[in-house]
Amino acid sequence: MLAYIVRRLLYAVPILIGVNLLTFLLFFVVNTPDDMARMHLGMKHVTPEAIEQWKADRGYDKPLLYNAQETGMGRLTETIFFEKSVRLFAFQFGRSDAGRDIGHDIAQRMWPSLAIAVPILVFGLLANITVALLLVFFRATYVDAIGVVVLVALMSISALFYIIAGQYVIGKLLHLVPISGYDGGWQALKFIVLPVAVAVLYGIGSGSRWYRTLFLEEAGKDYVRTARAKGLGERVVLLRHILKNALIPILTGVVVLLPLLFMGSLVLESFFGIPGLGSYTIDAIRAQDFAIVRSMVFLGSVLYIIGLLLTDISYTLVDPRVRLS
Repeated sequence: MLAYIVRRLLYAVPILIGVNLLTFLLFFVVNTPDDMARMHLGMKHVTPEAIEQWKADRGYDKPLLYNAQETGMGRLTETIFFEKSVRLFAFQFGRSDAGRDIGHDIAQRMWPSLAIAVPILVFGLLANITVALLLVFFRATYVDAIGVVVLVALMSISALFYIIAGQYVIGKLLHLVPISGYDGGWQALKFIVLPVAVAVLYGIGSGSRWYRTLFLEEAGKDYVRTARAKGLGERVVLLRHILKNALIPILTGVVVLLPLLFMGSLVLESFFGIPGLGSYTIDAIRAQDFAIVRSMVFLGSVLYIIGLLLTDISYTLVDPRVRLS
């Protein structure tokens, strides 16, 4: 098991390095520090002195890759590449273009993101699997046919419709929960109920259809027919055989999402005023704060690779034969 994990980690290193290099090229070669300065200061009537001062205040006045004015290792470390890209591997995110500590912001904002992302994952998974099992239980009946039509209708509606409709009906007409905002502690419950409900309802359409397909594929295999031939009831076959043997694709979808929970939801957090990492990224894009955007891109890549690693490990727990591949 240890050798398998180490091998998967070694596969992830060049991917992470490649993402970091590509991000550096996009942010500092294609879009130079001078371009960033002009965007912040205004494209018209910007003096060279103002551009140089803006770059100096944010550490963008150093050479990109090699600093000939320094000696020793300083020729490599006193560069934009080392300061803005290499330090990310040590999770030293530095300061934003507005002067804020990015690491501190991430540590503060990841908890609101988790507060809505974890319930969405748990309740969404339970709802999707339950609906899919019911449709498979009543397969080839009117219940299955009507259920599939409803699921297709649900997944065809834009997420914005669920958000706006939920805010209007639940928040404005019924006054059950606040429309937007966030508070710490147990007070956060009243703010996360609505976004969680909206996200679960929106995901039922595509999620349940996917799980239904998985379960129907398993239901047609020989071991299921053998279980039915032995006299086992359909409920037992579904729960003990079909559901158990569909764990690998289920784990694929679930485990990959676990690290991405920290990144938050861009749409939900923006519309419901949740001060998480999703809204943090959106605000940085609007403000053209490239330091935050770079940090979030790198963090998202790291978390996604962790998700792939966790998926591989979960495969070995469900099916030990994977270790030999």
